[in-house]
Amino acid sequence: MSSSARILLVDDDLSLLRLLSLRLEAAGFEVLPVESGRLALDRLPGFRPDLLITDLRMDGMDGMALFEQVHRRHPFLPTIILTAHGTIPDAVHATKQGVFSFLTKPFESRDLLEQIRQALDQSRLSEALSGSGDDSQWRAEIITRNAAMEELLGRAYRVAAGDASVFIEGESGTGKELLAKAIHRASRRAQAPFIAVNCGAIPENLLESELFGHRRGAFTGAIQDHQGLFVSASGGTLFLDEIGDMPPPLQVKLLRVLQEREVRPVGATRSVPVDVRVISATHRDLEEEMKAGRFREDLFYRLNVVTLSLPPLNQRRDDIPLLAEYFRAELAQRYQKSVAAFSRGAIEILMAADWTGNVRQLYNVVEQAVALSTGPQIQASVLQDAIKDRVEDVVPFADARRQFEFDYLIGLLQMTRGNVTQAARLAGRNRTEFYKLLHRHSLDPAQFKD
Repeated sequence: MSSSARILLVDDDLSLLRLLSLRLEAAGFEVLPVESGRLALDRLPGFRPDLLITDLRMDGMDGMALFEQVHRRHPFLPTIILTAHGTIPDAVHATKQGVFSFLTKPFESRDLLEQIRQALDQSRLSEALSGSGDDSQWRAEIITRNAAMEELLGRAYRVAAGDASVFIEGESGTGKELLAKAIHRASRRAQAPFIAVNCGAIPENLLESELFGHRRGAFTGAIQDHQGLFVSASGGTLFLDEIGDMPPPLQVKLLRVLQEREVRPVGATRSVPVDVRVISATHRDLEEEMKAGRFREDLFYRLNVVTLSLPPLNQRRDDIPLLAEYFRAELAQRYQKSVAAFSRGAIEILMAADWTGNVRQLYNVVEQAVALSTGPQIQASVLQDAIKDRVEDVVPFADARRQFEFDYLIGLLQMTRGNVTQAARLAGRNRTEFYKLLHRHSLDPAQFKD
């Protein structure tokens, strides 16, 4: 951490401003403390800070308005937001707009210093974003010329330099795993493993063992030791996709792993240290999940140090022809077909489609069109048929499983008229497990007694 780094510190709480200023100066930084956003803007040109730290809620110009003003003039100046617990939704929104990270008051000095270190590391790399030569290899699989995507990738490249946990949000099919891989390749962990796991695709009773490992004999079927994905990814990156589908009991255990940087396999008496960077993603709105009590706030704050929001394909339409052509070339080679281009009518259809399934749907449509085309050009009629076949969205596996569980439980409760003991016996589950299932789906047995 550079002792010469300059920090512009903004807070209208004068006692806290003085305290933070003393702590940062003691850590070797040059600090300019100011008590308002307007004063910060006035002092910005002369001070030329390496980092901006600002409170979110202030009289007059608040922290977010200050960030927007500063970001327009200095887009690569990292900003850390300080926020009280009640303003967390505002802080989460801020990270989506480009704020480096936020800290919830009260916070430990070591947490603030670690965030400062990571922010300064990323700031030093911002000038390396040339987009050519070796610097572009980290993002080679992400095809785009869209301005919003380029800004997002620039932010991803900067965050890759540190070890801050990254939360990727976006609709299904937008390429969250591709972005996670790109961050891994741009990081110092690039030579270590990148392991991805879909938290919604693994049954609850197996997910703990899959993530944390188990010892031989820990449960029926555990015939040998299994080290788990956290240990397998040690030194590298673990991508937890669909983190919003993780059951609450496992959320507690994951939080402990992130805090203590060690895992305890099922059936083990000792913990195993791990060095893993966690990137998580979901298509769900975790703020709504927290309000509903289905996702822990403390885990959310641990995972969501930096937020990257992938736009849906229909908000980056300038990328559609580029992506379609990239997929056409790849698929024509795979199918060994002489399909050289799209007709003008075909491009018009691609540009007009809704693409509710995003990039994944576009790939599937182009694949079907390449497979069915009989000439050198993909015609509009072939694309119309391909898109028509996919008018209805494919339901993600986790959503389909959740809907099945919900319908199954309702059927049992209707059949047994709300008798939990009888319903649990029919389901082959004990009462405790069955009550957990009912709680997960917000079902009250009493409603079925009549």
